Amino acid sequence: LGGPDPLDYVSMYRNLGNPALNVPEHWHYVSFGLSDLYGDNRVHEFTGTDGPSGFGFELTFRLKRETGESAPPTWPAELMQGLARYVFQSENTFCSGDHVSWHNPLDNSESRIQHMLLTEDPQMQPVQTPFGVVTFLQIVGVCTEELHAAQQWNGQGILELLRTVPVAGGPWLITDMRRGETIFEIDPHLQERVDKGIETDGSNLSGVSAKCAWDDLSRPPEDDEDSRSICIGTQPRRLSGKDTEQIRETLRRGLEINSKPVLPPINAQRQNGLNHDRAPSRKDSLESESSAAIIPHELIRTRQLESVHLKFNQESGALIPLCLRGRLLHGRHFTYKSITGDTAITFVSTGVEGAFATEEHPYAAHGPWLQILLTEEFVERMLEDLEDLNSPEEFKLPKEYSWPEKKLKVSILPDAVFDNPLH
Repeated sequence: LGGPDPLDYVSMYRNLGNPALNVPEHWHYVSFGLSDLYGDNRVHEFTGTDGPSGFGFELTFRLKRETGESAPPTWPAELMQGLARYVFQSENTFCSGDHVSWHNPLDNSESRIQHMLLTEDPQMQPVQTPFGVVTFLQIVGVCTEELHAAQQWNGQGILELLRTVPVAGGPWLITDMRRGETIFEIDPHLQERVDKGIETDGSNLSGVSAKCAWDDLSRPPEDDEDSRSICIGTQPRRLSGKDTEQIRETLRRGLEINSKPVLPPINAQRQNGLNHDRAPSRKDSLESESSAAIIPHELIRTRQLESVHLKFNQESGALIPLCLRGRLLHGRHFTYKSITGDTAITFVSTGVEGAFATEEHPYAAHGPWLQILLTEEFVERMLEDLEDLNSPEEFKLPKEYSWPEKKLKVSILPDAVFDNPLH
């Protein structure tokens, strides 16, 4: 399936599978154009043969072939094109273990397969081309419950479980859009493995883009130094480039591989000593659209706050227990980055170094970026008080939680609140 530019191309093949390995016949889709096809800077900057070719990867997808099907459905190609356009427009890359929250059946049917995980294609190994190295990342369709498990634990762990269940993917992780049961319904013992993994490993999801906001309750809203309205001259205060870089680092996957989690120092550049299992994106995905209006970093001071009010939509709020149990109780950090502005909220544990929130001043802000330091004792209490976040079907909005002695308030609000540009 082709289009007017390179990102639109997807090849489709009939794969006979491998009966000896219990791999069924399926359709195999492979993109081309995310890697460099030409080497002449026409689409991608040519950086040499030793580095990545273009974005360094192509997407693949394996769809179970239905009985009597003589031609491959085209919707997987359109799905892959949508992901490719996201990569081209944002210049953010994918890597094995990543997840994509889609919130819709991948084929626009009534299927329970509504999200995606990414992993290495089982047949297509990385290749060295004249224009650099290309790896092949396979899209794997999953149910909502499996996505949540990947968020709470990690993508690779869930992919390994999917490989053990033939109808849920099997060794080659073939997507069956007619699958009506999750792996936890097929084999209830798998939930125990996930629970143990979360308890032992925590979550490797270090942050999400979300609908969120925060208010400084210790300062009147009309104060000229309100958290999101400070101005120097006529320039609104926004995230500095260095703050943006630091927040982007917290959102990148794999931070838990450090023996002692570290937030990069505010004054650090890209070389900050962190180890990651993915290449940096070619563009800072958190860069403000109004970058020209960013106030010089050195003019923004870090402020200690006495009382804060956190606001989340329901989908973001449902991740708070994951943040607390899977990240902070394991000595890590978790960041919410607003999708509607420069606001960011980072929760940190006492084991995280480099944060500007401290035990003495647990709420601290640097421009529109808020950090909240929570002790293990308080995290345990919050988990008890927020237990109903795990039952969204019984949840009624708006919902408010308050810890007066900690001067902390959390509100779960309708999406419309965050869609209002005056919010």
